[in-house]
Amino acid sequence: MPHKITEECAACGACEAECPEGAISEGEERYVIDPEKCTDCGTCVEVCPVEAIVGPEHEEQ
Repeated sequence: MPHKITEECAACGACEAECPEGAISEGEERYVIDPEKCTDCGTCVEVCPVEAIVGPEHEEQ
């Protein structure tokens, strides 16, 4: 399961610039991760200033 960007996304673009797979792009309301391209490397999690990116271990409630 790939990483996901939550509603807390500030749309700053930091994650898009750092993704080595090019899996992140700007969506309508926030950035989104293409699950087909995401390799779960976690680089995006490290650079997100608002901690809006969750890994595959996160379960939606």
